[in-house]
Amino acid sequence: MAKKENKIKNFILRVDSDTMDAIEAWAADEFRSTNGQLQWIITEALRKAKRLPKKKKENGTEEEK
Repeated sequence: MAKKENKIKNFILRVDSDTMDAIEAWAADEFRSTNGQLQWIITEALRKAKRLPKKKKENGTEEEK
């Protein structure tokens, strides 16, 4: 079975302390790390805006999410 290649890019994000406090509290409520919560928030926003790239199935056809 082929290993899924996942490219991760790092970047610096500046947020005000009140926003960061809210993100940290939300992350704790969801049992996620702060980084995991930010990734989830961004992914959900992209999904709702239909901005995520379509995933390819093993047979080469595109799959909508």
